[in-house]
Amino acid sequence: MNVRTIMLSTVCGLSVAMIGGIPAYAQTSAPAQVAGIEASWLKAPARPNLNFSSDSIPSRQSVLSALDYVAASQIADMSRRPIQLSTGSNLSEISSNWVAATFYVGAARLARESENKDILRFLTATAEHYNYAFRGARAERLLLNADDVAIGDLYQEIYARRGQQGVIMPLQQRLDYMVPHLNRVQETESLIWWWCDALYMAPPVLARQTALTGDPKYLRAMDKEWRRTAQRLWVESDRLFLRDERFNDEHHKGGGGQPIYWSRGNGWVMGGLARTLESMPADFEGREFYVTTFTKMAGRIKELQRSDGLWATDLNDPKSFPEAETSGSAFFVYALAWGINHGLLDRATYQPAVLKGWTALNRHVLPNGLIGAAQKTGDRPVPTKAEDVGPYATGAYLLAGIEIMNLGGPAQSLPEAEPARDDEATILATTPQPIAPVTVIGDEEKKRRDAEMRATRALAYDPATLKRPAAVEKLTPPADQTPRAVARFAPDRFDDLLWENDKVAHRIYGPALQAREAPSGSGIDVWAKRVRYPYMDRQLKFPNYHVDRGEGLDYYDVGRGRGAGGLGIWYDNKLWTSRNFSTYEILKTGADEAKFKVDYRPWPVDMARKVWETRTFSLPLGSNFTRMTSTLSSDSKAPLIVAIGITKRKGDAGNGVVTKDAKSGTLSFWEPASVNGTIGITIAADPAMVAGFAEDAENYLILLRVTPGQPFTYYMGSAWDGGLDFKSREAWDAFVSAQKFSFAHVK
Repeated sequence: MNVRTIMLSTVCGLSVAMIGGIPAYAQTSAPAQVAGIEASWLKAPARPNLNFSSDSIPSRQSVLSALDYVAASQIADMSRRPIQLSTGSNLSEISSNWVAATFYVGAARLARESENKDILRFLTATAEHYNYAFRGARAERLLLNADDVAIGDLYQEIYARRGQQGVIMPLQQRLDYMVPHLNRVQETESLIWWWCDALYMAPPVLARQTALTGDPKYLRAMDKEWRRTAQRLWVESDRLFLRDERFNDEHHKGGGGQPIYWSRGNGWVMGGLARTLESMPADFEGREFYVTTFTKMAGRIKELQRSDGLWATDLNDPKSFPEAETSGSAFFVYALAWGINHGLLDRATYQPAVLKGWTALNRHVLPNGLIGAAQKTGDRPVPTKAEDVGPYATGAYLLAGIEIMNLGGPAQSLPEAEPARDDEATILATTPQPIAPVTVIGDEEKKRRDAEMRATRALAYDPATLKRPAAVEKLTPPADQTPRAVARFAPDRFDDLLWENDKVAHRIYGPALQAREAPSGSGIDVWAKRVRYPYMDRQLKFPNYHVDRGEGLDYYDVGRGRGAGGLGIWYDNKLWTSRNFSTYEILKTGADEAKFKVDYRPWPVDMARKVWETRTFSLPLGSNFTRMTSTLSSDSKAPLIVAIGITKRKGDAGNGVVTKDAKSGTLSFWEPASVNGTIGITIAADPAMVAGFAEDAENYLILLRVTPGQPFTYYMGSAWDGGLDFKSREAWDAFVSAQKFSFAHVK
């Protein structure tokens, strides 16, 4: 061999010898070990056979061996590099940015399957290094950056497996900041997720947060912004996504003047769709939009697969970019295999493409175990070299391989269940412990240190051990404990209208809150109450009135739902609702009845009509039921189907119990148990008006036939098993069955 044909360069910690134009790899000596990096992470297992055939489904073990090898190789490569303090543009190191986070997503899923505990141990150490936190503190705009949220999936995975509250707290704080912006009512010229890559980074995290917490607000907010992004970037005729809006002008065209469809950008979208659908409830109202988008893209992606099994970096212009590219291709293999495994794609149609793609990807696993031919970070197709690597390509490869492992099994249901909780032994084995201070030298000092640590654990207050929060100081009962029925307008609480008696307490929301919190609406709130005297004003004196101080609390989340008896118009299988009340008049308060009247401004019912409402509320002393008389007006004389709803709820104890009885005109829901107890809600309407029952993603609904301009009456009642009167669903149901409701109109 002529030595003049050899050129040396350094690629990813390797010496690269260019021999006859072909790279040959040999590991260089590793730099000094970073503190906290464990020796076992620096060595990958022996290289397995990666020569897969596209003619048949490979064995599960052969794929798992490949995944363990590639994951360990990526961990070794990242572990050899100094960890940078600023992680914005890191391309190879352990980092909190999207480049590394994409690897963590795949590695975390592999850690569910693999026997290699070092994978989860590495991921845990990484999460702890960043204190389960996020980049973006320098600007409010950056707090919304999807790239910086991507690592949230790692924190969610650790939380799902271990249930440690502190693991999820920084993520919840970041997402709570995002939700109002995602829910903005006024459309803006700028998008939050203005580039298609973002649909992989943030939406799956928001959807999973709803699955983990049971709070639907994260999924609902995600849905709004996802649709905005799709409206701008989705090209229906080509069934693909533009990278961003720049690629819709004449200055951003590919070969032959055709639109540029970036392979990895569309791979981000398909992978993001799969991960989002894994957490999205089967009954989510907008779910079909995501399924349809996924299947449309899948059909187009299958058509664009090259003969070598990969996809061109510009899907619309394979001639300008003929070289291999794996980062987009790995996401396509993952998404298509995922679609087969979850029953969204036909196996006979798509499996050949999946196996062909998997075989091709493995031809580009470099001798160092990393995935080669991965286009570098950027925003559009560029030429790719065989030695180009990136942790995001490894992450996509791992996701693809996990789905390949499952190809031979039955279709999996959606949404997917979260992983089972780890036992204490597994947590200990996969959680690196801080090293002892350098001052701990010698046997005596080690003994002293051990005794100190034991004392720390023994003497420290531990909520997890007690299985309850720290005690909250109870309120001293007021001097006047006379039961009364009261109604109050609360400008000090964003124009809430509060009403309560000796049994129950409720509120609805006014104009000030509508301006402050975008999704607030005309749902009815329930307060949990255990005293006979009025307590809502006393509770509201505390900034956190969601804490029980002995008299009750507000823990019911109305969200965008109907809460306990809010109404809307049911049209074209969809619920159309008003915003917060606009005007009010208190008619009675302070004695044996709380009575008031509110108006709701006109709201649209699709494009068909407008509707507006006046409603009177009456709660007598001694009753669990508020009587409501509504008069709906409209710019059309056609009859209305009015839907009165109860917000759905999901928790660790299940979905609760709903009962529907058209004969008695009742709809009841006993919610799943929570840390604060259980609330039961019943709607009672005139059976002669009942047109049936329905559901949407947020509510159980009873449907009534109503004539515009003619008042109608219905009742809403509630009970709390932590209160004074009802300790079980059976007791509440028996009480409801014994009630005699009058639906005659009373002026």
